Amino acid sequence: MLLPRLNNQMALAAMLASTAGTAVAFQVNSFIPKQRYATSLQMATVNPDVVTKKEYEDICGVNFDDQSLEQRLQRTSFLYPKHVEVIEDFAPVVNEMVDDILLETGEASWQPQDFLPDMSKENWEEGVKDLREQASCIPDDVLVVLIGDMVTEEALPTYQTLLNTFEGCDDPTGTTESAWARWSRGWTSEENRHGDLLNKYLYLGGRCDMRSVEVTIQHLITSGFNPGAQKDPYRGFVYTSFQERATKISHGNVGKLAREAGDKNLAQICARIAGDEARHEKAYQRFVTEILQRDADGVIKVFADMMRGQIVMPAELMTDGKDKDLYENFSAVAQDLGVYTALDYADIIKHLVDHWKLEDLTGLSGEAEKDREYLCRLPDRYRKLAERSMNRKKKVTEDVIPTRSFNWIYGRQV
Repeated sequence: MLLPRLNNQMALAAMLASTAGTAVAFQVNSFIPKQRYATSLQMATVNPDVVTKKEYEDICGVNFDDQSLEQRLQRTSFLYPKHVEVIEDFAPVVNEMVDDILLETGEASWQPQDFLPDMSKENWEEGVKDLREQASCIPDDVLVVLIGDMVTEEALPTYQTLLNTFEGCDDPTGTTESAWARWSRGWTSEENRHGDLLNKYLYLGGRCDMRSVEVTIQHLITSGFNPGAQKDPYRGFVYTSFQERATKISHGNVGKLAREAGDKNLAQICARIAGDEARHEKAYQRFVTEILQRDADGVIKVFADMMRGQIVMPAELMTDGKDKDLYENFSAVAQDLGVYTALDYADIIKHLVDHWKLEDLTGLSGEAEKDREYLCRLPDRYRKLAERSMNRKKKVTEDVIPTRSFNWIYGRQV
């Protein structure tokens, strides 16, 4: 029923009058100095003369002060509420890893400078000369793979951003003391050393176009990275379990090639980085083990779904602004050298199936059991496909070995 125009106006006036007092109650207090107005959420307080603290909590659900910020943020809805509940349940395990097992900080931790000439010493030139003499032995194809690995490591800001998209694992304030936030920051601090060290080694080695390399790093960070985790912590930890092992394999194999070429310094650098990746791999695989103990059906479904697609490599959007096929060319060189191959991909799947003891897993739902059987058969199937593909490629290139030029090394061909 429509009211006369005059009655509408009168009703509106009454509504405004009745809500004015309530609105005042939720305004920033007038006694707060202006310079502090926008510096903290705790400045937005409740006027106790108008509404009590209890009434405010009843309306909003939580206090509106800095101490309860995390609680307020947690009141938002999750896409995967069960998954969040599961990972919160084993937060003590995460704290244990941060404190006692995985992350070293301060003077106890290794730093890039431990492997580089000390430029503050009077004999710094001798240190640089020795590094360059050893680096001169590295073949161009190995150098290209090393640069690609370094570029991948330098895109670390993208990977920390990814970690903070996993529901229940984020760091909402930047200094949150939850187990997952501490893990994210600690993991990032360790990974940060890898790109720093390789970048400085390549700079001092003097054999690559560092500006071209730096352009590639900037492009990669700008382009971003989407591994298909979809904000799901289950997907995120299956992905990181796979990827940390892949990175460990790549750095380890580059180190072996460096040692064979005569660069003991680079061999030691790669071994140290591979060691970090091994510890991180152990952590992420432990996280999935904990999930399996609480929600086997859920994580098996996720693992199988991811394997029916393909694990996205973190540098797939790599470009130097000139070579549109840079990532494919870099990957091909790594494959030719045996640094990281399709067989490694199959072996990683096999390792995860064995590590999580999927062959012996029982008590699953009908659908999850089908996924488990698929996962257990997958390593052998993928290995056969990889061998067939590599054999075909070998036959094609027996007569003509393809060469690729890289701006990273001033256009030289490998």
